[in-house]
Amino acid sequence: MSGELLKRLGVKVNPELLELALTHSSFSYENSCESNERLEFLGDSVLGYIVASHIFQQEGKLPEGDLTRLKNSIVSAEALAVAARRLGLGEELRLGKGEESSGGRDRLNILADAMEAVIAATYLSSGLDQAKQLVVKHILPMLGDPLALREFADPKTTLTERLAKLARPNPRYEVQSFGPEHNLVYSAKCFSGDLLLGQGEGRTIRSAESAAAAMALKNMRDR
Repeated sequence: MSGELLKRLGVKVNPELLELALTHSSFSYENSCESNERLEFLGDSVLGYIVASHIFQQEGKLPEGDLTRLKNSIVSAEALAVAARRLGLGEELRLGKGEESSGGRDRLNILADAMEAVIAATYLSSGLDQAKQLVVKHILPMLGDPLALREFADPKTTLTERLAKLARPNPRYEVQSFGPEHNLVYSAKCFSGDLLLGQGEGRTIRSAESAAAAMALKNMRDR
């Protein structure tokens, strides 16, 4: 677990609890240690309270049904996975060999569960105010941002559309493979014209290109 992740989170979290929050059950099974499932359970409730409280105060004129739909959109697995990806949680996950080889670092449910576990780790480490700060900074911006959710689901299409709006050449991908024949890993580079936008790896060509497109989108935001 890197110190850079703590900086990106922007809150105070006990490093041991954060490591536990990033420990998937597949790693736990292989190494006879605790997983993040209990933290995930707590984080779900903490997140629900923070989001419900926020939208109740900010959207005071909405009826109960609309408030519920709004809350559900923010605490959805898609929204949580987007936040997790932007924070780089996937790179920090502790995964078993099977999940590692099958692309678990970029799997929606694994990322969403890890995000909930990180919220719980923050709550247990530093209290509700710090957990709220984490949610406000990294998850609530997803409110009313369907483009962010689509970016997770289909980064290649999102990148193509983003480049078109900027009147830049369509993305093209260069893919190489490495490793033994029975355990190939693909590495993709994403270009617009001659400009390298991003790189990514995956167990299939498609997943490698998607990872490169997602990194290209992140790099374009950061510039």
